[in-house]
Amino acid sequence: MQHKDPELMKKINTYVSAFYLDHDRTPSTTEIAKTFGISRSSAQRYLVAMNEKGMLSYQNGKLAAGKIDKLRTDRQKAPLVGSIPCGELTYEEENVECVTTLPTAIFGVGPFYILHATGDSMEDEGIEDGDLVVVRQEGDPKKGDLVVALDEENRNTLKKYGGRDRKTRKAILQYCNQTVYGDKKILVKDLVCQGIVSHVIKKK
Repeated sequence: MQHKDPELMKKINTYVSAFYLDHDRTPSTTEIAKTFGISRSSAQRYLVAMNEKGMLSYQNGKLAAGKIDKLRTDRQKAPLVGSIPCGELTYEEENVECVTTLPTAIFGVGPFYILHATGDSMEDEGIEDGDLVVVRQEGDPKKGDLVVALDEENRNTLKKYGGRDRKTRKAILQYCNQTVYGDKKILVKDLVCQGIVSHVIKKK
């Protein structure tokens, strides 16, 4: 059998799991081929190879749900709690819109919450207005993490954590849209991290 791209295998595996959760069935070979821009025969060869590696179960031309059915129970609740500005600091307004669940096989272990992103200051990090941001509740960010930050005046924003300023020792919250904001940043004396961005769910 010809060499198979391991990264494409991982992407197909993730797609199959997500498709099953969304549609209550496994995707067809044609649907997989169309999604990844490959021929149907190539998709079949990938599924055969993935079956041999134990990544999924593909028998007699069909995907079986046995290996991914456990995703139904291996999930964590995540409330959708309004919006987070990707722009200037604004006063926090938390409003639980709904509660959904996230498969741990894809998102990992939380606890999580989800926010609507608004504004344009994080576009260089792939976060655009209208996207959903999955946030893991952690209070100890590392330099380079994308954080939901709350300052001492109870205002929140979504920015990249830039560590501590050498002169003032204040926490640095960086804008990530070089075209619009340049090197603009916010310095916060008492940073309260309400969570670290785990995943971004793109708007349609």
